[in-house]
Amino acid sequence: MTAPVFIEGVGLLGPGLADWQQGAEMLRGQAPYSHAATALPAPEGLPSAERRRTGPAVKLALAVGRQAIAASGRDAATLATVFSASGADGHNYHAICESLAGEDPLISPTRFHNSVHNAPAGYWSIATGAMAPSNAMCAHDGSFAAGLLDAYSQVLASGAPCVLIAYDTDYPAPLRSARPIPDAFGLALVLTAEPGAATLASLRPSLAIEGEAATTMADAALEALRAAIPAARALPLLRALACGDETTAVLDYLDPLRLRVEVAPWR
Repeated sequence: MTAPVFIEGVGLLGPGLADWQQGAEMLRGQAPYSHAATALPAPEGLPSAERRRTGPAVKLALAVGRQAIAASGRDAATLATVFSASGADGHNYHAICESLAGEDPLISPTRFHNSVHNAPAGYWSIATGAMAPSNAMCAHDGSFAAGLLDAYSQVLASGAPCVLIAYDTDYPAPLRSARPIPDAFGLALVLTAEPGAATLASLRPSLAIEGEAATTMADAALEALRAAIPAARALPLLRALACGDETTAVLDYLDPLRLRVEVAPWR
């Protein structure tokens, strides 16, 4: 059996999911899920020049990370981070492709530095003053599971808390025909090596038995969301956290692998 880590705070933002409190009510079945386009807030903590340059991926990552850390009561500046996404800012990619296809194929420095996969991590360090280690992960549709494994391993190896920030944003046409992600979805988890006053649950991830299917959502609209956006593959785990269930959520990873996450509420 693998060793546990503990969750102290959760952040959530996606279609019809304004934050973790509202999303948890829907995941518990206390309120109906109603799909609506994701509303991204202005990024907090950035100087005005950087704030104007941010795209959807940065806004999403900063929003869910701040939610989770506020719930944990910790200082964002002291925490290691893992950022995990199946791509990056699709709208920025689209603008770069338009420039390259135009008569004057010049790319602005802002477009270029926002195109790298660890751009949200850089903006996070500016916004929070964080100087702790930060990783940027990408594993296509298995990016949430890859990020969770990385953050879990860091916490066990170092004994220090770590924030997992997983996110995906949509791609405009014609890129959407190749990568049909319809909207933005992000979540964040504050993971610790020891339980504390803010602990919600313990997690024990491990690779699933060969052939074990991923856990699906009973609500058809939430299942469609889980299937459509890679970061939303985390929804079965989020449902277990919202309900306070002792259960196992099997999450999509890199085919044919799945990730089993044993969840136990902390009383």
